Amino acid sequence: MTLLCAVVTMTTFAQSQTTIIPESYIAYHSPEPIEIDGKDTDAAWNKVDWTNLFIDIEGIKKPTYDTQVKMLWDDTYFYIMAKMDEPHVWADITEHDAIIFYNNDFEVFVDPNGDAHNYYEIEVNAINTVWDLFVNKPYRENNVVLNDWTATGMKSAITIDGTLNNPNDTDKGWVLEMAIPWDVFNKAYFEENVPKDDFWRVNFSRVNWDHQITDGKYERKKDAKGNYLPEYNWVWSSQGVINMHEPEKWGYVYFSSTEAGGKDTFEIPNDEKIKWEMYNLFRAQKKHYETNKQWATSVEQLSSSPIVVEGKTIEPKIETHRFGWTISAKSPFTDKMLIIKEDGEFLSQ
Repeated sequence: MTLLCAVVTMTTFAQSQTTIIPESYIAYHSPEPIEIDGKDTDAAWNKVDWTNLFIDIEGIKKPTYDTQVKMLWDDTYFYIMAKMDEPHVWADITEHDAIIFYNNDFEVFVDPNGDAHNYYEIEVNAINTVWDLFVNKPYRENNVVLNDWTATGMKSAITIDGTLNNPNDTDKGWVLEMAIPWDVFNKAYFEENVPKDDFWRVNFSRVNWDHQITDGKYERKKDAKGNYLPEYNWVWSSQGVINMHEPEKWGYVYFSSTEAGGKDTFEIPNDEKIKWEMYNLFRAQKKHYETNKQWATSVEQLSSSPIVVEGKTIEPKIETHRFGWTISAKSPFTDKMLIIKEDGEFLSQ
């Protein structure tokens, strides 16, 4: 029976394994500070491109309404502009650090060093109410969420093409402009963390709800039993599942020292592509345990075919120890040892 379960697990992994190819974007350097007013009147904004249109979080369905983002940076801030089509712009949550996604909102996720741990989440609704939090591990682990973390010094502004909270007309949408200080991502006081000519893992999510009008006010729509209908999750870089908290699938933002209006190129490093395959094994290891109540001790128990990245065969290993297990692989591109711990933390040595 154990052998049968192992074969089923391996076969399931081989058939269902799909590597998410994250989106990437070059954020150009702004020669002057951006005025945060919810408008794109600053010259630099008009010199950079929008991202691709957002996709449903599972990467399957086309969202009902369009969403796009632009990004810039300077030595002080990471600038973000989000444009959201929306015929009914409404919001009623006014308390900082409340659960903002109970309104339609826009969300920013940032993992500075790409280790899939110690990342940041910022949510904003259409009346500029903010929820900012720090997450030490994804929710699939025994994690800690610091709701009292604050993006001190962050600036945000909103413009609405229409009328807020008015169910008697049809709006066109809303624009959110943000300036997030690099300082809020510091792990130490003197840390130099401005990612000049480097990339961070970033994703964006837009939560959108079906609505109903009650006593002349918008609210989330309920079914016949009084339960709220599920929300829509539209994202920049597909997650493949309804879960934003798989940071290993987020997009890549490269912060080019080239000024806005210039041209630069960015290619996702091959070691990152190895990392994608290693996280496929990581998730397969989790499923193996769910099925067999024990961890796999070899890659062969999880994958029935060789792992090839850019023409190079990768030879990952699973090692178990008294504190858990690791998946490791030596990169044929950089000779670095790439490691994923049992709690999903990624290390490069």
